[in-house]
Amino acid sequence: MLSFIVPAHDEAGSIAAVVASIAGAAQAAGEPHEIVVVDDASTDDTAALASAAGARVVHVDLRHIAATRNAGARAARGDVFVFVDADTLIGPDVVAGVRAALKEGAIGGGAAIRFDEPIPLWVRAVLPASMWFARRLRLTGGCFIFCTRAAFEAVGGFDERLYAAEEIALCRALHGQGLFVILREAVLTSGRKLRTHSMAELIGSGLRVVWAGRSGVDQRARLGVWYGPRRPDDTRSG
Repeated sequence: MLSFIVPAHDEAGSIAAVVASIAGAAQAAGEPHEIVVVDDASTDDTAALASAAGARVVHVDLRHIAATRNAGARAARGDVFVFVDADTLIGPDVVAGVRAALKEGAIGGGAAIRFDEPIPLWVRAVLPASMWFARRLRLTGGCFIFCTRAAFEAVGGFDERLYAAEEIALCRALHGQGLFVILREAVLTSGRKLRTHSMAELIGSGLRVVWAGRSGVDQRARLGVWYGPRRPDDTRSG
């Protein structure tokens, strides 16, 4: 069974659509599944909306994405974990791609990523090269990552010493467990951070993390782009 694990903090605007997309995709692909939404200290109706959409809701008060994802894994019942962010939509082709990869011997992987529109021109310019390098390095963003339960448990899950870049650490750890692939099928994730933060803010934050290494992501207070107050996303097209 596929266990879809969705970490969520104040995602009332998107969670119902995300749960519906997962359920529809899994059903269309003919895959037995469950959807576990991990409600992390939400102050809105995220939990109620997720439950009404058919998800099983687990409540935590962590504000720590690695720990939140691990809490979902502990609550999950399936033999394959699929971590999907609460602002990310998937289709039946993605679920079929996961199953095909596993049948071919993969122990985990990610997917191609598309952003909802609009996105800034500078992002559009650098995105193809970024995606190419990620595929070559067999790394994936946190919005969608899958692996077998056995491989996840063998590496100890997401590293809870990290408040960001935990998905990169997991990818690297999983490389030691077997074949890790990046699907050609794409998920659609929110570009809100790209729209609501400037190029200088995003690139500066990324460079500070790269420069500092693990010490740059071991404290939540240093990671305002990830944990700071969410800015209004007024430019999103319908």
